Amino acid sequence: ANGEDNNDGESHNRSWNHGVEGPTDDPEVNALRERQQRNFLATLCLSQGVPMLSGGDELSRTQQGNNNAWCQDNELSWFDWELDERREQLLAFTRRLVALRRNHPVFHRSHFLTGTAQNGSLPDAWWLRADGLRMTRRDWEREGAATLGVFLNGSEIPDRTPGGEAVVDDSFLVLFNAHDAPVTFRLPAQRFGRVWELELSTADPQAERRQVVARGEIVVEGRSLVVLRRL
Repeated sequence: ANGEDNNDGESHNRSWNHGVEGPTDDPEVNALRERQQRNFLATLCLSQGVPMLSGGDELSRTQQGNNNAWCQDNELSWFDWELDERREQLLAFTRRLVALRRNHPVFHRSHFLTGTAQNGSLPDAWWLRADGLRMTRRDWEREGAATLGVFLNGSEIPDRTPGGEAVVDDSFLVLFNAHDAPVTFRLPAQRFGRVWELELSTADPQAERRQVVARGEIVVEGRSLVVLRRL
Protein backbone atom coordinates (compact mmCIF):
# COMPACT_ATOMS: atom_id res chain seq x y z
CA ALA A 1 0.00 0.00 0.00
CA ASN A 2 2.98 2.33 0.48
CA GLY A 3 3.98 1.93 -3.17
CA GLU A 4 7.44 0.47 -2.54
CA ASP A 5 6.72 -3.24 -3.14
CA ASN A 6 6.86 -3.91 0.60
CA ASN A 7 10.55 -2.96 0.75
CA ASP A 8 10.08 0.03 3.04
CA GLY A 9 10.27 -0.17 6.80
CA GLU A 10 12.05 -2.59 9.09
CA SER A 11 11.48 -6.30 8.45
CA HIS A 12 12.81 -7.56 11.80
CA ASN A 13 9.62 -6.97 13.72
CA ARG A 14 9.23 -8.62 17.11
CA SER A 15 5.52 -9.28 17.34
CA TRP A 16 3.15 -11.91 18.65
CA ASN A 17 -0.58 -11.72 18.03
CA HIS A 18 -1.44 -14.49 20.52
CA GLY A 19 -2.45 -17.17 18.03
CA VAL A 20 -4.45 -15.19 15.48
CA GLU A 21 -3.13 -12.81 12.83
CA GLY A 22 -5.22 -9.68 12.35
CA PRO A 23 -8.66 -8.90 13.78
CA THR A 24 -10.52 -11.68 15.56
CA ASP A 25 -13.76 -12.31 17.42
CA ASP A 26 -12.06 -14.71 19.83
CA PRO A 27 -12.70 -13.17 23.28
CA GLU A 28 -9.71 -14.89 24.89
CA VAL A 29 -7.29 -13.61 22.24
CA ASN A 30 -8.69 -10.08 22.45
CA ALA A 31 -8.57 -10.10 26.25
CA LEU A 32 -4.92 -11.19 26.21
CA ARG A 33 -4.03 -8.58 23.60
CA GLU A 34 -5.62 -5.87 25.76
CA ARG A 35 -3.79 -7.13 28.85
CA GLN A 36 -0.48 -7.00 26.97
CA GLN A 37 -1.22 -3.40 26.00
CA ARG A 38 -1.63 -2.58 29.68
CA ASN A 39 1.52 -4.54 30.55
CA PHE A 40 3.67 -2.54 28.14
CA LEU A 41 2.16 0.78 29.18
CA ALA A 42 2.72 -0.04 32.86
CA THR A 43 6.28 -1.24 32.28
CA LEU A 44 7.04 1.98 30.43
CA CYS A 45 5.44 4.36 32.94
CA LEU A 46 6.99 2.67 35.98
CA SER A 47 10.53 2.62 34.55
CA GLN A 48 13.18 5.14 35.52
CA GLY A 49 14.11 7.73 32.91
CA VAL A 50 11.85 9.64 30.55
CA PRO A 51 8.97 7.56 29.14
CA MET A 52 8.44 7.99 25.40
CA LEU A 53 4.86 7.13 24.46
CA SER A 54 3.96 6.94 20.78
CA GLY A 55 0.86 9.05 20.20
CA GLY A 56 -2.22 6.86 20.01
CA ASP A 57 -0.87 4.00 22.12
CA GLU A 58 -3.07 5.26 24.95
CA LEU A 59 -6.08 4.90 22.62
CA SER A 60 -5.26 1.44 21.24
CA ARG A 61 -4.50 3.03 17.87
CA THR A 62 -3.50 0.65 15.10
CA GLN A 63 -1.94 1.05 11.65
CA GLN A 64 -3.02 -2.47 10.68
CA GLY A 65 0.56 -3.75 10.68
CA ASN A 66 1.97 -0.98 8.48
CA ASN A 67 5.17 0.23 10.18
CA ASN A 68 5.86 3.06 7.71
CA ALA A 69 2.48 4.73 7.18
CA TRP A 70 3.70 8.33 6.97
CA CYS A 71 2.63 8.50 3.30
CA GLN A 72 -0.87 7.18 3.99
CA ASP A 73 -3.25 10.14 4.32
CA ASN A 74 -6.24 7.97 5.13
CA GLU A 75 -7.76 5.88 7.93
CA LEU A 76 -4.51 3.93 8.20
CA SER A 77 -2.65 6.87 9.74
CA TRP A 78 -5.45 9.09 11.04
CA PHE A 79 -6.43 9.25 14.69
CA ASP A 80 -9.95 8.06 15.48
CA TRP A 81 -11.22 10.18 18.37
CA GLU A 82 -14.56 8.36 18.59
CA LEU A 83 -13.70 6.00 21.43
CA ASP A 84 -15.64 2.86 22.17
CA GLU A 85 -15.82 1.40 25.69
CA ARG A 86 -12.67 -0.70 25.24
CA ARG A 87 -10.58 2.28 24.15
CA GLU A 88 -12.05 4.50 26.86
CA GLN A 89 -10.95 1.94 29.43
CA LEU A 90 -7.40 1.87 28.06
CA LEU A 91 -7.23 5.67 28.13
CA ALA A 92 -8.46 5.69 31.74
CA PHE A 93 -5.85 3.08 32.68
CA THR A 94 -3.10 5.13 31.01
CA ARG A 95 -4.18 8.25 32.89
CA ARG A 96 -4.02 6.26 36.10
CA LEU A 97 -0.47 5.16 35.30
CA VAL A 98 0.63 8.70 34.46
CA ALA A 99 -0.84 9.98 37.72
CA LEU A 100 0.89 7.24 39.70
CA ARG A 101 4.23 8.12 38.14
CA ARG A 102 3.73 11.86 38.59
CA ASN A 103 2.67 11.58 42.23
CA HIS A 104 5.51 9.27 43.31
CA PRO A 105 9.12 10.39 42.76
CA VAL A 106 10.34 6.86 43.48
CA PHE A 107 9.32 6.12 39.86
CA HIS A 108 11.12 9.11 38.34
CA ARG A 109 14.37 9.55 40.20
CA SER A 110 16.99 11.80 38.60
CA HIS A 111 19.89 9.57 39.71
CA PHE A 112 20.73 6.00 38.81
CA LEU A 113 19.70 3.20 41.14
CA THR A 114 22.69 1.76 42.98
CA GLY A 115 21.35 -1.20 44.94
CA THR A 116 22.86 0.27 48.12
CA ALA A 117 21.53 2.01 51.22
CA GLN A 118 22.54 5.54 52.18
CA ASN A 119 19.81 6.55 54.64
CA GLY A 120 18.98 3.28 56.34
CA SER A 121 19.24 -0.50 56.22
CA LEU A 122 17.35 -1.10 52.96
CA PRO A 123 18.79 -0.37 49.49
CA ASP A 124 17.16 1.91 46.94
CA ALA A 125 16.24 -1.16 44.84
CA TRP A 126 16.10 -4.86 45.65
CA TRP A 127 15.42 -7.44 42.93
CA LEU A 128 13.36 -10.45 43.99
CA ARG A 129 12.52 -13.95 42.83
CA ALA A 130 9.00 -15.36 43.12
CA ASP A 131 9.97 -17.00 46.40
CA GLY A 132 10.73 -13.58 47.90
CA LEU A 133 14.50 -14.07 48.01
CA ARG A 134 17.07 -11.86 46.33
CA MET A 135 17.89 -12.46 42.67
CA THR A 136 21.32 -14.00 42.12
CA ARG A 137 23.50 -13.84 39.04
CA ARG A 138 22.39 -17.36 38.16
CA ASP A 139 18.74 -16.23 38.35
CA TRP A 140 19.44 -13.34 35.96
CA GLU A 141 21.11 -15.68 33.48
CA ARG A 142 18.59 -18.52 33.72
CA GLU A 143 16.99 -19.25 30.36
CA GLY A 144 13.23 -19.17 30.36
CA ALA A 145 12.87 -17.11 33.53
CA ALA A 146 9.48 -15.42 33.45
CA THR A 147 9.00 -13.87 36.91
CA LEU A 148 10.64 -10.89 38.55
CA GLY A 149 9.98 -8.54 41.42
CA VAL A 150 11.56 -5.27 42.48
CA PHE A 151 11.34 -3.32 45.72
CA LEU A 152 11.67 0.44 45.25
CA ASN A 153 12.59 2.28 48.44
CA GLY A 154 10.98 5.68 48.83
CA SER A 155 13.39 6.57 51.64
CA GLU A 156 16.46 6.19 49.40
CA ILE A 157 15.92 8.95 46.86
CA PRO A 158 18.99 11.22 46.58
CA ASP A 159 17.05 14.04 44.90
CA ARG A 160 16.30 17.37 46.58
CA THR A 161 13.38 19.75 46.30
CA PRO A 162 13.97 23.28 44.92
CA GLY A 163 14.16 24.36 48.58
CA GLY A 164 16.92 21.86 49.33
CA GLU A 165 14.77 19.42 51.30
CA ALA A 166 15.15 15.66 50.97
CA VAL A 167 12.65 13.87 48.72
CA VAL A 168 10.86 11.05 50.54
CA ASP A 169 8.18 8.85 49.03
CA ASP A 170 6.22 5.67 49.67
CA SER A 171 7.91 2.35 48.96
CA PHE A 172 6.57 -0.07 46.35
CA LEU A 173 6.81 -3.64 45.14
CA VAL A 174 6.37 -4.30 41.42
CA LEU A 175 5.82 -7.96 40.56
CA PHE A 176 6.03 -9.25 36.97
CA ASN A 177 4.66 -12.57 35.71
CA ALA A 178 5.28 -13.37 32.03
CA HIS A 179 4.01 -16.95 32.41
CA ASP A 180 0.68 -17.81 30.83
CA ALA A 181 -0.47 -19.22 34.19
CA PRO A 182 -0.84 -17.53 37.60
CA VAL A 183 2.23 -17.47 39.82
CA THR A 184 2.25 -17.15 43.60
CA PHE A 185 4.78 -14.57 44.81
CA ARG A 186 6.01 -14.75 48.37
CA LEU A 187 6.39 -11.27 49.79
CA PRO A 188 9.90 -10.35 50.97
CA ALA A 189 11.08 -10.36 54.58
CA GLN A 190 9.29 -8.28 57.20
CA ARG A 191 11.96 -5.58 57.13
CA PHE A 192 10.73 -4.60 53.64
CA GLY A 193 7.18 -4.17 54.86
CA ARG A 194 4.51 -5.81 56.97
CA VAL A 195 1.37 -4.75 55.14
CA TRP A 196 0.93 -3.92 51.45
CA GLU A 197 -1.90 -2.31 49.53
CA LEU A 198 -2.75 -3.32 45.98
CA GLU A 199 -2.16 -0.16 43.98
CA LEU A 200 -2.61 -1.50 40.45
CA SER A 201 -3.04 -4.71 38.48
CA THR A 202 -2.91 -5.10 34.71
CA ALA A 203 -5.11 -8.19 35.04
CA ASP A 204 -7.85 -6.06 36.65
CA PRO A 205 -7.44 -2.56 35.22
CA GLN A 206 -10.47 -1.10 36.99
CA ALA A 207 -9.47 -2.33 40.42
CA GLU A 208 -9.47 0.35 43.08
CA ARG A 209 -7.23 0.43 46.13
CA ARG A 210 -9.12 -2.21 47.98
CA GLN A 211 -6.94 -5.14 48.89
CA VAL A 212 -4.56 -5.05 51.82
CA VAL A 213 -1.99 -7.83 51.70
CA ALA A 214 -0.36 -8.80 54.98
CA ARG A 215 2.98 -10.56 55.00
CA GLY A 216 2.65 -13.82 53.13
CA GLU A 217 1.81 -14.47 49.49
CA ILE A 218 -0.02 -12.89 46.58
CA VAL A 219 -1.13 -14.50 43.33
CA VAL A 220 -0.15 -12.62 40.17
CA GLU A 221 -2.27 -13.66 37.20
CA GLY A 222 -0.66 -14.91 34.02
CA ARG A 223 0.77 -12.30 31.66
CA SER A 224 0.33 -9.48 34.16
CA LEU A 225 2.03 -7.29 36.71
CA VAL A 226 0.89 -5.84 40.02
CA VAL A 227 2.06 -2.83 42.01
CA LEU A 228 1.91 -2.98 45.81
CA ARG A 229 2.37 0.07 48.04
CA ARG A 230 3.77 -0.37 51.54
CA LEU A 231 1.44 0.85 54.28
